[in-house]
Amino acid sequence: MGWFDLIPVIDEGLGNSTYLLDIGDGRAVVVDPERDLRQVRAVAHRRGLHITWAVETHLHADFISGVRELAGVEGASVLAPEIGPRGFQVTGLSDGDTVAVGALTLQAIHTPGHSPEHLSYLLLDGERVAGVFTGGSLMVGTAGRTDLISPDQTVPLARAQYHSLQRLMELPDETPVWPTHGAGSFCSSATGGLRVSTIGQERTTNPLLQVPDEDTFVDALLGSLGTFPDYFLRLGAINHHGPTVLGSTPPLEPLSVEQVRELIDADAQVVDVREAADFGAGHVPGSLSITLRPVFSTWLGWLADPDRPVIIVRDPDQDVEDVVWGAANIGFDTLAGELAGGMAAWTQAGQPTTTALIDVRQLADEPDVAVLDVRQGTEFTGGHVPGARNLELGALPGRVTEVPGGPLVVMCGHGERAMSAASILEHAGHSNVRVLSGGSDDWAAATGRPLQAGA
Repeated sequence: MGWFDLIPVIDEGLGNSTYLLDIGDGRAVVVDPERDLRQVRAVAHRRGLHITWAVETHLHADFISGVRELAGVEGASVLAPEIGPRGFQVTGLSDGDTVAVGALTLQAIHTPGHSPEHLSYLLLDGERVAGVFTGGSLMVGTAGRTDLISPDQTVPLARAQYHSLQRLMELPDETPVWPTHGAGSFCSSATGGLRVSTIGQERTTNPLLQVPDEDTFVDALLGSLGTFPDYFLRLGAINHHGPTVLGSTPPLEPLSVEQVRELIDADAQVVDVREAADFGAGHVPGSLSITLRPVFSTWLGWLADPDRPVIIVRDPDQDVEDVVWGAANIGFDTLAGELAGGMAAWTQAGQPTTTALIDVRQLADEPDVAVLDVRQGTEFTGGHVPGARNLELGALPGRVTEVPGGPLVVMCGHGERAMSAASILEHAGHSNVRVLSGGSDDWAAATGRPLQAGA
């Protein structure tokens, strides 16, 4: 019997789990690592482990893969689906292929659906199935979305996903299921808090496994999908070719106020990562508010232009590594720098722009004011302030002309997305835009009035 210990390393913002598998002899396997490897390396270091294998279940669309980073820095061997030549050395695997990892074995199972090349990996201890890494195939309570490749492949991949899940259901009920995507991932419609499961648990509770046939499965899966960031459509190609090996944390060069102004004149964009209230109190005119929090990477990738230089504005107590690796995780490798001295330096040199915040009581006192709710559609239909209009934040940059002028209150769940939206509107020339410091539940609690459900 082989000994192993499996440690999930969870990215709450992207909604993904990277798995570090300690095989008991000082070596480790890492499955579906992100480019930001700080947590994975910290766990390996504490255990005295050398990361010997880096495994990919599929070409990731929601983050830059860390397998090339592990190969370049740690010397790890990369195991991944066979999809033709890559821009770096990979051991390409196909259905049924096996690789010995110490006393254990990884066996590839072709489980297309989330992507055409998708592999799941059985972890075998002799003849015993010790678990299965399911990546973006079988997930807790759901399955991976199939609309990330092209519109003409969405339904065929959904049908492939049905058969992949049926194949996984051939495993024993007690088999642990270790998905990559989970709650919070735009690759998944999962909403629960659990990130691991078993075949038996999924067989009896996963709604997509309770359907009577393939057509019903396809309708149910596609009907559960919301929007996804458009950067998903470009990261797969980067991961195929191979992202640049960064090695260490890229620097964030200090820029003077004058340098920032010159860069803005040359079409650079300013991304302000401070708290929403601090941004509202004063910011560089035209800057984009994206608060540094677990979902920073997602919104940076969704709202910022990858083809324009990015200047960061942050508070001194915000970790520069969180900013830089959060950007690198979704393909923003080289940031132009940061405003030296932060907003204090800008305020000394010129007049910042402000964005007013209002609370739920103030909103209740203005029953006729236009309210724009920028949450996801499913959040909005679950309950919103009566009369509010919904336009998802991710869609706003391309639809600012649809937003009426005049007094406007922008809201979301807590205020961060609303401030991002307000910054986009202000940059597009809208004035008299205010942000609600709270959400619909706060409004209902403060006013004692019911929320409106539905579209």
